[in-house]
Amino acid sequence: MPNLDPSRRHLLRAAVVTAAATVVPRIPALAAVAAMPPLKSVKTDLLEVFYAEYGPAAGPPVILLHGWPYDIHAFEEVAPRLAAQGHRVIVPYLRGYGATRFLSSDTKRNGEPAALALDTVAMMDALGINRAILAGFDWGARTADIIAALWPGRVRGLVSVSGYLIGSQAAGRQPLPPAAELQWWYQFYFATERGRAGYEKNRHDFNRLIWRLASPKWAFDDATYERSAAAFDNPDQVEIVVHNYRWRLGLADGEPRYADTEAKLAAAPVIAVPTITMEGDANGAPHPEPAAYAAKFKGKYAHRLITGGIGHNLPQEAPEAFTQAVIEVAHL
Repeated sequence: MPNLDPSRRHLLRAAVVTAAATVVPRIPALAAVAAMPPLKSVKTDLLEVFYAEYGPAAGPPVILLHGWPYDIHAFEEVAPRLAAQGHRVIVPYLRGYGATRFLSSDTKRNGEPAALALDTVAMMDALGINRAILAGFDWGARTADIIAALWPGRVRGLVSVSGYLIGSQAAGRQPLPPAAELQWWYQFYFATERGRAGYEKNRHDFNRLIWRLASPKWAFDDATYERSAAAFDNPDQVEIVVHNYRWRLGLADGEPRYADTEAKLAAAPVIAVPTITMEGDANGAPHPEPAAYAAKFKGKYAHRLITGGIGHNLPQEAPEAFTQAVIEVAHL
Protein backbone atom coordinates (compact mmCIF):
# COMPACT_ATOMS: atom_id res chain seq x y z
CA MET A 1 0.00 0.00 0.00
CA PRO A 2 1.40 3.48 -0.83
CA ASN A 3 2.16 5.85 2.02
CA LEU A 4 -0.94 7.73 3.15
CA ASP A 5 -1.34 10.56 5.57
CA PRO A 6 -2.78 9.38 8.93
CA SER A 7 -6.28 10.73 8.36
CA ARG A 8 -6.63 9.06 4.95
CA ARG A 9 -5.20 5.81 6.29
CA HIS A 10 -7.72 5.85 9.15
CA LEU A 11 -10.60 6.44 6.72
CA LEU A 12 -9.43 3.64 4.45
CA ARG A 13 -9.16 1.21 7.33
CA ALA A 14 -12.60 2.27 8.58
CA ALA A 15 -14.02 1.71 5.12
CA VAL A 16 -12.59 -1.81 5.01
CA VAL A 17 -14.09 -2.60 8.40
CA THR A 18 -17.46 -1.13 7.47
CA ALA A 19 -17.58 -3.10 4.26
CA ALA A 20 -16.84 -6.30 6.14
CA ALA A 21 -19.30 -5.51 8.90
CA THR A 22 -22.21 -4.93 6.55
CA VAL A 23 -22.40 -8.63 5.64
CA VAL A 24 -22.59 -9.73 9.28
CA PRO A 25 -26.11 -10.44 10.56
CA ARG A 26 -27.27 -8.70 13.69
CA ILE A 27 -27.34 -10.91 16.77
CA PRO A 28 -30.88 -11.42 18.08
CA ALA A 29 -31.56 -10.69 21.73
CA LEU A 30 -31.99 -13.63 24.07
CA ALA A 31 -35.50 -14.37 25.28
CA ALA A 32 -34.00 -15.10 28.71
CA VAL A 33 -30.55 -15.51 30.18
CA ALA A 34 -29.55 -19.17 29.97
CA ALA A 35 -28.27 -20.90 33.07
CA MET A 36 -24.50 -21.16 33.16
CA PRO A 37 -23.40 -24.70 32.28
CA PRO A 38 -21.56 -26.85 34.82
CA LEU A 39 -17.91 -25.87 35.07
CA LYS A 40 -15.20 -27.92 33.39
CA SER A 41 -11.50 -27.87 34.25
CA VAL A 42 -8.16 -28.43 32.56
CA LYS A 43 -4.67 -28.62 34.05
CA THR A 44 -1.71 -26.60 32.84
CA ASP A 45 1.81 -26.64 34.22
CA LEU A 46 0.80 -24.35 37.10
CA LEU A 47 -2.97 -24.33 37.43
CA GLU A 48 -6.17 -26.24 37.32
CA VAL A 49 -8.23 -23.76 35.33
CA PHE A 50 -11.99 -23.93 35.73
CA TYR A 51 -14.12 -22.61 32.92
CA ALA A 52 -17.60 -22.53 31.47
CA GLU A 53 -17.99 -23.87 27.95
CA TYR A 54 -20.80 -23.12 25.51
CA GLY A 55 -21.59 -24.14 21.97
CA PRO A 56 -20.43 -26.94 19.67
CA ALA A 57 -17.05 -28.50 20.38
CA ALA A 58 -16.12 -28.22 16.69
CA GLY A 59 -17.10 -24.56 16.41
CA PRO A 60 -14.56 -21.76 15.89
CA PRO A 61 -13.21 -20.97 19.38
CA VAL A 62 -13.81 -17.75 21.27
CA ILE A 63 -12.14 -17.14 24.65
CA LEU A 64 -13.75 -14.51 26.89
CA LEU A 65 -11.54 -13.02 29.62
CA HIS A 66 -12.79 -11.16 32.68
CA GLY A 67 -10.98 -8.62 34.84
CA TRP A 68 -10.85 -7.37 38.42
CA PRO A 69 -13.09 -7.32 40.37
CA TYR A 70 -15.34 -9.35 38.10
CA ASP A 71 -15.72 -12.96 37.04
CA ILE A 72 -17.10 -15.21 34.33
CA HIS A 73 -20.65 -13.98 34.95
CA ALA A 74 -19.68 -10.81 33.10
CA PHE A 75 -20.25 -12.91 29.96
CA GLU A 76 -23.41 -14.72 31.06
CA GLU A 77 -25.39 -13.14 28.20
CA VAL A 78 -22.57 -12.89 25.66
CA ALA A 79 -21.51 -16.54 25.73
CA PRO A 80 -24.89 -18.11 24.83
CA ARG A 81 -25.37 -15.57 22.04
CA LEU A 82 -22.03 -16.57 20.53
CA ALA A 83 -22.81 -20.26 21.00
CA ALA A 84 -26.05 -19.75 19.11
CA GLN A 85 -23.95 -18.48 16.20
CA GLY A 86 -21.96 -21.74 16.18
CA HIS A 87 -18.93 -20.74 18.24
CA ARG A 88 -17.22 -22.84 20.86
CA VAL A 89 -17.01 -20.39 23.76
CA ILE A 90 -14.56 -20.79 26.66
CA VAL A 91 -14.94 -18.52 29.70
CA PRO A 92 -12.18 -19.22 32.25
CA TYR A 93 -11.68 -18.03 35.79
CA LEU A 94 -8.34 -16.23 35.95
CA ARG A 95 -5.76 -17.22 38.56
CA GLY A 96 -7.02 -16.05 41.94
CA TYR A 97 -10.70 -16.21 40.98
CA GLY A 98 -13.50 -18.71 41.40
CA ALA A 99 -12.60 -22.37 41.33
CA THR A 100 -9.24 -21.97 39.54
CA ARG A 101 -6.42 -23.21 41.77
CA PHE A 102 -2.64 -23.50 41.75
CA LEU A 103 -1.39 -27.06 41.59
CA SER A 104 1.40 -26.40 44.09
CA SER A 105 1.46 -24.42 47.31
CA ASP A 106 5.04 -23.47 46.42
CA THR A 107 4.11 -21.52 43.28
CA LYS A 108 4.41 -17.76 43.71
CA ARG A 109 1.02 -16.07 43.75
CA ASN A 110 2.03 -13.76 40.95
CA GLY A 111 -0.32 -11.23 39.37
CA GLU A 112 2.02 -9.72 36.79
CA PRO A 113 0.55 -9.33 33.28
CA ALA A 114 2.87 -11.84 31.59
CA ALA A 115 1.80 -14.56 34.03
CA LEU A 116 -1.88 -14.05 33.28
CA ALA A 117 -1.26 -14.05 29.53
CA LEU A 118 0.82 -17.21 29.63
CA ASP A 119 -1.88 -18.87 31.75
CA THR A 120 -4.28 -18.34 28.85
CA VAL A 121 -1.82 -19.65 26.26
CA ALA A 122 -1.19 -22.72 28.44
CA MET A 123 -4.95 -23.26 28.77
CA MET A 124 -5.32 -23.06 24.98
CA ASP A 125 -2.56 -25.64 24.60
CA ALA A 126 -4.19 -27.96 27.14
CA LEU A 127 -7.54 -27.68 25.34
CA GLY A 128 -5.99 -28.23 21.92
CA ILE A 129 -6.98 -24.75 20.71
CA ASN A 130 -4.44 -23.44 18.24
CA ARG A 131 -6.18 -20.17 17.30
CA ALA A 132 -9.10 -18.32 18.83
CA ILE A 133 -10.82 -15.00 18.94
CA LEU A 134 -9.88 -13.35 22.23
CA ALA A 135 -12.23 -10.83 23.82
CA GLY A 136 -12.13 -9.20 27.22
CA PHE A 137 -12.16 -6.17 29.47
CA ASP A 138 -9.96 -4.83 32.26
CA TRP A 139 -7.31 -7.47 33.14
CA GLY A 140 -8.88 -9.68 30.48
CA ALA A 141 -8.40 -7.06 27.76
CA ARG A 142 -4.77 -6.62 28.78
CA THR A 143 -4.24 -10.37 28.67
CA ALA A 144 -5.83 -10.59 25.22
CA ASP A 145 -3.74 -7.62 24.01
CA ILE A 146 -0.53 -9.29 25.17
CA ILE A 147 -1.27 -12.56 23.41
CA ALA A 148 -2.27 -10.75 20.22
CA ALA A 149 0.95 -8.71 20.29
CA LEU A 150 3.44 -11.46 21.13
CA TRP A 151 1.78 -14.59 19.71
CA PRO A 152 -0.37 -13.29 16.83
CA GLY A 153 -0.53 -16.74 15.26
CA ARG A 154 -2.72 -17.84 18.16
CA VAL A 155 -5.26 -15.04 17.69
CA ARG A 156 -7.86 -14.99 14.93
CA GLY A 157 -9.26 -11.67 16.10
CA LEU A 158 -9.27 -9.38 19.13
CA VAL A 159 -12.01 -7.45 20.94
CA SER A 160 -10.52 -5.23 23.62
CA VAL A 161 -12.51 -2.94 25.89
CA SER A 162 -10.50 0.24 26.53
CA GLY A 163 -8.10 -0.63 23.75
CA TYR A 164 -4.35 -1.05 24.14
CA LEU A 165 -3.58 -1.82 27.78
CA ILE A 166 -0.05 -3.22 27.54
CA GLY A 167 2.26 -1.52 30.02
CA SER A 168 5.44 -1.99 31.99
CA GLN A 169 6.94 -1.28 35.38
CA ALA A 170 8.92 1.61 33.90
CA ALA A 171 5.69 3.19 32.63
CA GLY A 172 3.98 2.52 35.94
CA ARG A 173 6.62 4.49 37.82
CA GLN A 174 5.87 7.66 35.89
CA PRO A 175 3.70 10.21 37.72
CA LEU A 176 0.33 11.15 36.27
CA PRO A 177 -1.67 14.38 36.53
CA PRO A 178 -3.45 14.68 39.90
CA ALA A 179 -6.91 13.88 38.56
CA ALA A 180 -5.59 10.68 36.97
CA GLU A 181 -3.74 9.70 40.14
CA LEU A 182 -6.98 10.14 42.09
CA GLN A 183 -8.68 7.54 39.89
CA TRP A 184 -5.97 5.04 40.85
CA TRP A 185 -6.57 5.45 44.61
CA TYR A 186 -6.94 1.70 45.14
CA GLN A 187 -3.56 1.04 43.56
CA PHE A 188 -1.90 3.15 46.25
CA TYR A 189 -4.07 1.54 48.93
CA PHE A 190 -2.86 -1.91 47.86
CA ALA A 191 0.72 -0.66 48.03
CA THR A 192 0.44 -0.60 51.83
CA GLU A 193 0.15 -3.45 54.32
CA ARG A 194 -2.89 -1.67 55.71
CA GLY A 195 -4.41 -1.92 52.23
CA ARG A 196 -3.64 -5.62 51.99
CA ALA A 197 -5.28 -6.22 55.37
CA GLY A 198 -8.23 -4.01 54.45
CA TYR A 199 -8.84 -5.88 51.22
CA GLU A 200 -8.59 -9.24 53.01
CA LYS A 201 -11.12 -8.11 55.60
CA ASN A 202 -13.51 -6.14 53.39
CA ARG A 203 -13.12 -7.51 49.87
CA HIS A 204 -16.87 -8.09 49.41
CA ASP A 205 -17.76 -4.46 50.12
CA PHE A 206 -14.54 -3.17 48.55
CA ASN A 207 -15.27 -4.80 45.21
CA ARG A 208 -18.88 -3.68 45.25
CA LEU A 209 -17.60 -0.11 45.67
CA ILE A 210 -15.34 -0.59 42.64
CA TRP A 211 -18.33 -1.79 40.62
CA ARG A 212 -20.26 1.38 41.53
CA LEU A 213 -17.37 3.72 40.78
CA ALA A 214 -16.41 2.01 37.52
CA SER A 215 -20.00 1.82 36.24
CA PRO A 216 -21.81 4.76 37.86
CA LYS A 217 -24.95 4.40 35.73
CA TRP A 218 -25.28 0.62 35.90
CA ALA A 219 -28.19 -0.26 38.20
CA PHE A 220 -27.05 -3.78 39.05
CA ASP A 221 -29.00 -5.55 41.79
CA ASP A 222 -27.79 -7.52 44.79
CA ALA A 223 -28.24 -10.89 43.08
CA THR A 224 -26.09 -9.83 40.12
CA TYR A 225 -23.26 -8.73 42.36
CA GLU A 226 -23.47 -11.75 44.65
CA ARG A 227 -23.11 -14.17 41.71
CA SER A 228 -19.74 -12.63 40.94
CA ALA A 229 -18.72 -11.94 44.54
CA ALA A 230 -18.50 -15.67 45.22
CA ALA A 231 -15.44 -15.74 42.91
CA PHE A 232 -13.56 -13.40 45.25
CA ASP A 233 -13.51 -16.06 47.98
CA ASN A 234 -10.68 -17.80 46.13
CA PRO A 235 -7.84 -18.33 48.64
CA ASP A 236 -5.35 -16.62 46.32
CA GLN A 237 -7.51 -13.59 45.48
CA VAL A 238 -5.83 -11.15 47.86
CA GLU A 239 -2.28 -12.17 46.97
CA ILE A 240 -2.91 -12.04 43.21
CA VAL A 241 -4.67 -8.66 43.29
CA VAL A 242 -2.18 -7.00 45.63
CA HIS A 243 0.81 -8.36 43.72
CA ASN A 244 -0.67 -7.17 40.41
CA TYR A 245 -0.95 -3.57 41.54
CA ARG A 246 2.32 -3.52 43.49
CA TRP A 247 4.15 -4.99 40.49
CA ARG A 248 2.81 -2.22 38.25
CA LEU A 249 4.36 0.41 40.51
CA GLY A 250 7.67 -1.45 40.75
CA LEU A 251 7.04 -2.26 44.43
CA ALA A 252 7.02 -6.04 43.93
CA ASP A 253 9.24 -8.32 41.89
CA GLY A 254 8.06 -10.62 39.19
CA GLU A 255 9.55 -14.03 38.40
CA PRO A 256 12.51 -14.89 36.17
CA ARG A 257 10.31 -17.16 34.05
CA TYR A 258 8.37 -14.11 32.86
CA ALA A 259 11.28 -11.67 32.50
CA ASP A 260 11.77 -12.12 28.75
CA THR A 261 8.07 -11.68 28.10
CA GLU A 262 7.88 -8.53 30.23
CA ALA A 263 10.92 -7.13 28.42
CA LYS A 264 9.12 -7.53 25.09
CA LEU A 265 6.01 -5.91 26.50
CA ALA A 266 8.02 -2.96 27.83
CA ALA A 267 8.77 -2.08 24.19
CA ALA A 268 5.01 -1.54 23.64
CA PRO A 269 4.69 -3.92 20.66
CA VAL A 270 2.09 -3.21 18.01
CA ILE A 271 -0.89 -5.49 17.44
CA ALA A 272 -1.44 -6.66 13.87
CA VAL A 273 -4.38 -9.05 14.20
CA PRO A 274 -7.89 -7.85 13.24
CA THR A 275 -9.15 -5.81 16.17
CA ILE A 276 -12.21 -4.00 17.43
CA THR A 277 -11.72 -1.80 20.48
CA MET A 278 -14.69 -0.68 22.55
CA GLU A 279 -15.53 1.88 25.19
CA GLY A 280 -18.60 2.68 27.21
CA ASP A 281 -19.68 6.31 27.39
CA ALA A 282 -19.88 6.18 31.20
CA ASN A 283 -16.71 4.25 32.08
CA GLY A 284 -15.70 5.48 35.52
CA ALA A 285 -12.52 3.41 35.74
CA PRO A 286 -9.12 4.72 34.64
CA HIS A 287 -8.79 4.19 30.90
CA PRO A 288 -6.96 5.69 27.92
CA GLU A 289 -8.71 7.65 25.19
CA PRO A 290 -8.93 5.94 21.77
CA ALA A 291 -6.70 8.58 20.17
CA ALA A 292 -3.93 7.52 22.55
CA TYR A 293 -3.81 3.95 21.29
CA ALA A 294 -5.31 3.74 17.79
CA ALA A 295 -1.86 3.75 16.18
CA LYS A 296 -0.87 0.61 18.13
CA PHE A 297 -3.26 -1.47 15.99
CA LYS A 298 -1.68 -2.06 12.59
CA GLY A 299 -4.10 -4.62 11.16
CA LYS A 300 -7.74 -4.17 10.23
CA TYR A 301 -9.17 -2.07 13.02
CA ALA A 302 -12.31 -0.33 14.20
CA HIS A 303 -13.40 1.40 17.39
CA ARG A 304 -16.90 1.31 18.90
CA LEU A 305 -18.24 3.83 21.41
CA ILE A 306 -21.22 2.26 23.19
CA THR A 307 -23.65 4.87 24.45
CA GLY A 308 -26.50 4.78 26.94
CA GLY A 309 -24.64 5.05 30.25
CA ILE A 310 -22.41 2.01 29.71
CA GLY A 311 -19.59 1.66 32.22
CA HIS A 312 -16.47 -0.43 32.70
CA ASN A 313 -18.08 -3.87 32.66
CA LEU A 314 -19.14 -3.48 29.05
CA PRO A 315 -19.89 -7.17 28.27
CA GLN A 316 -22.41 -7.40 31.11
CA GLU A 317 -23.85 -3.92 30.66
CA ALA A 318 -24.10 -4.06 26.86
CA PRO A 319 -24.01 -7.76 25.93
CA GLU A 320 -25.55 -7.36 22.48
CA ALA A 321 -22.95 -4.77 21.45
CA PHE A 322 -20.09 -6.88 22.79
CA THR A 323 -21.39 -10.00 21.06
CA GLN A 324 -21.77 -8.12 17.79
CA ALA A 325 -18.16 -6.95 18.00
CA VAL A 326 -16.94 -10.54 18.41
CA ILE A 327 -18.98 -11.65 15.41
CA GLU A 328 -17.76 -8.71 13.33
CA VAL A 329 -14.09 -9.16 14.18
CA ALA A 330 -14.32 -12.74 12.92
CA HIS A 331 -15.23 -11.33 9.48
CA LEU A 332 -12.54 -8.64 9.22
